[in-house]
Amino acid sequence: MRFLVNRHRLWQVAVDGALVALAWILAWYIRFDARPRYYDRYLEWDVVAGVVAIMLAVFVAFGFYNRWWRYVSTKDMWGVLRGVSFAVAVTFLAFALLDFHPAAVPRGIWIVDLLLVLAFVMGVRLLARTLIERPAARSIVARGKEVLIVGAGDAAQLILREIQRNPSLGYTPIGLVDDDPRKKNLRLQGIRVVGTTDELPELIRDRRPDELLIAIPSTSGDVRERIVETARAADVPVKTLPGLHELITGDLNLAGQIRPVEVEDLLGREPVETDLAAIAGYLAGEVVLVTGAGGSIGSELCRQIARMDPTRLVLVDNSEPGLFEIERELVDEREFHATAAVLGDAGNAAKMRQVFEKYRPTVVFHAAAYKHVALVEANPIEAVRNNTLVTRTVADIAVEFGAKRFVLISTDKAVHAKGVMGSTKAICEWIMESWGHREDTTTRFCAVRFGNVLGSSGSVIPIFRKQIARGGPVTVTHPEMTRFFMTIPEAVQLVIQAGAIGGRGQVYVLDMGEPVKITDLAETMIRLSGKEPGSDVAIEFVGARPGEKLHEELWSDSETVTPSSHEAIMHVTRPPIDQHWLEDELDELARLVDAGETLELIGRLNAICAAPRRNGERVELDTDAAEAAPVSKPV
Repeated sequence: MRFLVNRHRLWQVAVDGALVALAWILAWYIRFDARPRYYDRYLEWDVVAGVVAIMLAVFVAFGFYNRWWRYVSTKDMWGVLRGVSFAVAVTFLAFALLDFHPAAVPRGIWIVDLLLVLAFVMGVRLLARTLIERPAARSIVARGKEVLIVGAGDAAQLILREIQRNPSLGYTPIGLVDDDPRKKNLRLQGIRVVGTTDELPELIRDRRPDELLIAIPSTSGDVRERIVETARAADVPVKTLPGLHELITGDLNLAGQIRPVEVEDLLGREPVETDLAAIAGYLAGEVVLVTGAGGSIGSELCRQIARMDPTRLVLVDNSEPGLFEIERELVDEREFHATAAVLGDAGNAAKMRQVFEKYRPTVVFHAAAYKHVALVEANPIEAVRNNTLVTRTVADIAVEFGAKRFVLISTDKAVHAKGVMGSTKAICEWIMESWGHREDTTTRFCAVRFGNVLGSSGSVIPIFRKQIARGGPVTVTHPEMTRFFMTIPEAVQLVIQAGAIGGRGQVYVLDMGEPVKITDLAETMIRLSGKEPGSDVAIEFVGARPGEKLHEELWSDSETVTPSSHEAIMHVTRPPIDQHWLEDELDELARLVDAGETLELIGRLNAICAAPRRNGERVELDTDAAEAAPVSKPV
């Protein structure tokens, strides 16, 4: 037999029983100044026991003993209010039905009893939590590091609560700092807001914390960088809660996610607002196929699409480890079981037709591509095959099987393409445009163009991190080289959003913010590691690698950039590509790939990208001038 109350909670029942009895007795003494003889009957042990039994039964039914008092919350207090009110009402009805004494219980007794039981039952729970979390207890159990917390919002409240509940974390909060001056001197979980972020240098000097904790997940990278620089000047270590994207995709244990500040935190921007209704509208209930599902972008696409409740998510990748990891994560960790993992080459037309015939995907995200510039430059045949020709194959089959939408993942390297990588991706955009502008297909095509993503495999940040760990040198290609950066979750979120608004062969560009100087990035990472650039870790300039540009661009001078329905997504328009010319050039590229003609293939690739034919006319592009052109943004 299963007991209604856990045996470890029986002491709670006993305490509540004593409080209910005390409240009942006090109600009579408070109600009457003189002692009426007839009320002695209501204070006899059997009547008091009956009152206690009725109320405790109601308390059990309302779940009063399903949790420890140390974790009581505001929601629990409202539950106590409802439970006690119902218990008093049930007791009143029981007295009315039994009517064991000719004199009725005065109405005032019920009101006083209700107030006393509420005060006692609520008070004992709040007292228990207060005693457990009292500052003295924390000091006795574990003083730990004295930490100054930047932020006085919801995240700070949660982290304070966790610190107070769990002394083993080894933190003692000594104050809160917030950018809102109206919060000064307010208290959060008993900890006072001691000042604003503008006063942070003085607060650090006066209070001398052992550590600074940034508890503002939604703050921008600029704000984080200012806080880090202030703490660094005072030689105080800084830790942070992750950004909103990490919190959403990670676990809910905030204390477990406290970590040192990383360069990704400083490059982050304001969180992106996403139209979830529009996204869910075209993904919910659909079969979605993702090529390159095991890669950095592809795997994050799968994570975010899975939350949109598709009927099935088909993962295609030729990398067994990558495909295994994302399938295991979706099924085992995220409990999304409508997953089909297909190990194979997306460029294998026969294999892809089997996949489309079996699963009938209605939405396709094409993320499969080779992306490492130097490696692609050294292997042009595989680059053209895997980037350009695979895109052609997947797009053709998507149209053949009547997919509703096709979203191509593109890159800023497709603008004024220099080298093999940019050229192959530029042609991928043209394939998408060509299909999108045809009137004999109902598939909606769009491409989404963006720059570097933070933390992707082979990106500059993991490389710098390894070099710093080895003691240097950190290798930078050129003192003036710049790149655009965006977090992987943010980029993917906007890619999915663009898929909702994309239509007939449009190209969309994500707002990447301002370009980041790679030298500054290297210096920041060295300082975050606790070392000084130049003296502790050297920075060495090694020159640009084949195919690399000094400055990346998000659009060319020949393209018109206009706002879209989303503030972080811009629409690029240009004359449509000549479909027949493109088909002929793709056939020729396929022939050269099959023949293994490397030099001739590179020459043909350069010729195609230097002079694309649009609307029946050949447009010459001055790639040297384009390389030197400054990056501009629309106002």
